[in-house]
Amino acid sequence: MNTNGKSLNGEKINGHSFLNNIDLIELELNEHDFIGDNHIGTSDETPMKADAFVLSDREKMAIIEDHFRQIMDTLGLDLTDDSLKGTPKRVAKMFVKEIFSGLNPENKPSISVFDNKYKYGEMLVEKNISMSSTCEHHFLPIVGKAHVAYISSGQVIGLSKINRIVDYFARRPQVQERMTVQIANELKRVLNTEDVAVLIEAKHMCVSSRGIQDETSSTVTADYSGKFKDKYTREEFLKYVEL
Repeated sequence: MNTNGKSLNGEKINGHSFLNNIDLIELELNEHDFIGDNHIGTSDETPMKADAFVLSDREKMAIIEDHFRQIMDTLGLDLTDDSLKGTPKRVAKMFVKEIFSGLNPENKPSISVFDNKYKYGEMLVEKNISMSSTCEHHFLPIVGKAHVAYISSGQVIGLSKINRIVDYFARRPQVQERMTVQIANELKRVLNTEDVAVLIEAKHMCVSSRGIQDETSSTVTADYSGKFKDKYTREEFLKYVEL
């Protein structure tokens, strides 16, 4: 929405607004909905402030608890009710320690690599990795499966470490396309190889529970690098994951 001396719907709004505050708020909400509904992302890095980790986890939880209490109060909920009075604290802990813990680099899994002593030269596929994330546009769940493959360049990692990498990048406000790229880039970095494939299929609650309210659709994203750019290698991977 451009309000810098431009006209909007034929009405000049810089200096002499013909739209009341409610109209302007509605226009702004429509613009934000456009971004969210069209799944727009801005970078392959999660957008973070420079001072994102100045506050301790305890300080962040205290602030979030206070603000979430205000949200619940604004909605008209009775915060003296036994079922509700602990909710702000629970939500604050959940945000910082659980579903958004992947924002903090200190929680990044420590990955050890080992020599490929078996001389295994084919692709290794880890499929149906349970994945739970959060849509950054509406803060609603993204739930699905990740399928990951790599061809060793001489080094391997423990199988559970692949799951931990997926989980780390999922535990933050996300766009599925970005998450797919982040997981692939981390695997390429750790394994020192370009021969990596990542495929994610997920359902978005921002699609099923609001807006269009489509409960049957799912979203598939993929990132193929190195040998997986080859049609036949890619088809072999897709055969293994049955997509």
